[in-house]
Amino acid sequence: MTSKQLAVKDVYKIFGSSGSETPVLRGVTFDVDCGEFVCVMGPSGSGKTTLLHLISGLDTPSSGQVELGGRSLASMNVNERTLLRRDEVGYVFQFFNLLPNLTAFENVGLPIAIKGEKPSKHREEIEALFERFGLDRCMSSMPHQLSGGEMQRVSIARALSGGQPLLLCDEPTGNLSQIHGVAVMETLRQVCDEDDRTVFLVTHNPRDATYADRVLFLVDGEIDPAHALHGPGISADAIHEVLAELHI
Repeated sequence: MTSKQLAVKDVYKIFGSSGSETPVLRGVTFDVDCGEFVCVMGPSGSGKTTLLHLISGLDTPSSGQVELGGRSLASMNVNERTLLRRDEVGYVFQFFNLLPNLTAFENVGLPIAIKGEKPSKHREEIEALFERFGLDRCMSSMPHQLSGGEMQRVSIARALSGGQPLLLCDEPTGNLSQIHGVAVMETLRQVCDEDDRTVFLVTHNPRDATYADRVLFLVDGEIDPAHALHGPGISADAIHEVLAELHI
């Protein structure tokens, strides 16, 4: 098995037709090891979400290659990419994306159901996730009955329940208070350290980036490896310094 959970190789993404082309990503290249926590920082509109879509196979690059677990997405058809995404990738979104008509327990069981199994047969595993994240009393609650921090922790539990090795996190604290945001980031760090899951985070929040093993900076569609920060113990001051140097 490859030690690389993710490999992005000279990826370009260009939108528009000939004569009105807009390059969003320009030659992006990086690897993420299994069990590593990597953060990509950049301002709004820098291409972070586009990068996530390419990594997950929801979109395809104009050129270049993306590999998940050593498998090239370019060699797969739509159905194959969908199955790989189901088996390899869990998602944590800024807006939680919990289904409002399902209980918290049913939301966490969704990845299991999507695989064709009954969540009820995995009740002990799902209950263990709720206990782990301090959500014991929330299992039968509807999403509207939960706080923002609780909803995000439920979404993290959902991302873990299917057993996917890679978590893609898109601004996961963007709608949370500072105290709830810290709790969510501590949870993601715990998931990386204790479960050996790979966490790939995109954010513009320097505080969130301090939890990563490595921070990359995306500016005008390019990542400059010379400005990468390596942990452990990446400080907010070091991140702010790079942001100032890059004028972002």
